Amino acid sequence: MTTLDPLSPAPAGEQGANIVGTGMGDGPGPDVMAAATLDGNKVMSADGEHVGKISDIMLDVRGGRIAYAVLSSGGFLGVGDTLHAIPWSALTLDTDDKCFVLDAPAERIKNSPGFDKDHWPSMADTQWGTAVHEYYNRSPYWSATRDAVREQDLDSNL
Repeated sequence: MTTLDPLSPAPAGEQGANIVGTGMGDGPGPDVMAAATLDGNKVMSADGEHVGKISDIMLDVRGGRIAYAVLSSGGFLGVGDTLHAIPWSALTLDTDDKCFVLDAPAERIKNSPGFDKDHWPSMADTQWGTAVHEYYNRSPYWSATRDAVREQDLDSNL
């Protein structure tokens, strides 16, 4: 049975965002933070371009996980923004620069499937979610947990 240390980072490509930097302060963060403190954080692409900001953190309520960060880009003062669902595991929190870095070049992010504030996709739809995760070369967040549960069940039967 594999036991994960809750204080060590999740292996790359699993369900959590990575954290880099030396920005450790008093109180919560960066390992455990209120979702509201992340709203409005800028997002940089892998090639260093500012591509937008975090507008929402979407929770998988039944599964108890962060499903997506919603990236808001374009527009002016929230008008005309395009929204993009980003797999949480595709983000790295940079505590030094106080931003997220998305593991994709700016052009790929700009061309990603987006939506507007009045026409959200059904984020609980696994077909839609799988397509989003594949776009960012990530395994769907729900499969990492399902695989860990299966492994745990197999180990307990030995």
